[in-house]
Amino acid sequence: MGPGASANDSCVTTFVLLGLTETPALRPILFVIFLLAYVVTIGGNFSILAAILIEPKLHTPMYFFLGNLSMLDVGCISVTVPAMLKHFLSNDRHIPYGACLSQLFFFHLLAGADCFLLTVMAYDRYLAICHPLTYNTHMSWRIQKASVCLSCVFSFSNALTQTVALSTLKFCGPNIINHFYCDLPQLFQLSCSSIQLNEQLLFVAAAFMGVVPLALITVSYGHVAAAVLRIRSAEGRKKAFSTCSSHLTVVGIFYGTGVFSYMRLGSVESSDKDKGIGILNTVISPMLNPLIYSLRNPDVQGALRKVLTGR
Repeated sequence: MGPGASANDSCVTTFVLLGLTETPALRPILFVIFLLAYVVTIGGNFSILAAILIEPKLHTPMYFFLGNLSMLDVGCISVTVPAMLKHFLSNDRHIPYGACLSQLFFFHLLAGADCFLLTVMAYDRYLAICHPLTYNTHMSWRIQKASVCLSCVFSFSNALTQTVALSTLKFCGPNIINHFYCDLPQLFQLSCSSIQLNEQLLFVAAAFMGVVPLALITVSYGHVAAAVLRIRSAEGRKKAFSTCSSHLTVVGIFYGTGVFSYMRLGSVESSDKDKGIGILNTVISPMLNPLIYSLRNPDVQGALRKVLTGR
């Protein structure tokens, strides 16, 4: 019995991540695909961040939050993909107990901060479109910083709670995780002790970090839609909707994949569907976000041209 076992009253000191495939011939191909996805994601999000920093037009609350979202996306994909790339190149797919819990903690920290930040961004659009005269007062620099800090504090509290609660579980074997990263649903299935408290904590977290933010986003955009429809000119309505469409697309992808990931706690075993949803959540979504936010935004496109051309 190793150190990790004695500290947690458990026989398991390492887990085995099955990853995306057990076919050796596919691993080099998948390695290249996910390496390119990782490079594109890092490059795209840092380009957005650089564009926001160097372009004075983008020194507004909306782009301040977008810059923070880009950093969260970089962190989220960096928690899962580098370890997956390592496993593609090696036959050793073991992950120590402590490393598994660390990956779980940082994933929930970053994903949770995403939840709250997307809510703040929706509230920012509500203030900008529905209360333009008092926008600068209600979204001052101090309030912007406080919003981001509170998002991180709430997310940290949840990630720490979930990780500590998981560390109290006993893992007596088997230790094989049918996924490419450590997450709660898969680890619950391997526990040989009661997970009732853990499921209750996850249910509370889902309500606090999923249902409540999504409800606030829906209410914010309900008011935005009503305000936009009152605009008489078609050009004005188009411009107002265009500032919100990118954010709504990101919200749809983020919450859509999140719902499918954590609504299957009652299933007996993990399936390849979980892996597909995990790829959408941890790889595709962070990779698409820079494209979504720049596709219909001339200000971001102009700033990106400056970054890429050096002019």
